[in-house]
Amino acid sequence: MTDGAPGPLPGLVPGLVGVVLAAGAGVRAGGPKGLRRLPDGTPWVAHAVSVLQSAGCSTVLVVVGSAAADVAALAPASATVVHAPDASHGLSESLRTALGAAARLPAPEAVLLTLVDLPGMPGAVAARVVAAAPVDAATLRRAVVNGRPTHPVLIGRAHWDAVAASADGDRGAGPYLREHGAAEVECAELWDGADVDS
Repeated sequence: MTDGAPGPLPGLVPGLVGVVLAAGAGVRAGGPKGLRRLPDGTPWVAHAVSVLQSAGCSTVLVVVGSAAADVAALAPASATVVHAPDASHGLSESLRTALGAAARLPAPEAVLLTLVDLPGMPGAVAARVVAAAPVDAATLRRAVVNGRPTHPVLIGRAHWDAVAASADGDRGAGPYLREHGAAEVECAELWDGADVDS
């Protein structure tokens, strides 16, 4: 006998919120990376959303800043676009915007966070990070490639305030993850972990 409340859809991880950081101006890349596309025409931002959804995120937030309207227009309708008003101050502002938005969702447990400039990342990488251990508020883990940190990162809500406070300028969650011993999930056989910075 049930109480009539719907359960999570198959494949979804309850309380798991996906985040795509796509607010940067892409100074070294010649323009906002959120406007770039794969050779087949798929926007990088749409690819990133798909990767997070394939790992079990029922909600995916896309944080925009530079060229916000144009980047937002490339995000799939299934994603929620969030504007980072101070994105020009660095990655830290986009991260704080994302965590604040996630905290306002119903019953969030953790964020699965990635960057828009990882168009080579397959969904299998995100799925492995999520499946490595139970997802709860204390979760703290990240993908690595041959021991080198990459994305996505999985951050339980118990860490959000401290992560937001420690982020500064273009330093995101990396220092916090190192200092607090985030579990590493090796993904070298799945991809090379490289971002696209040109």
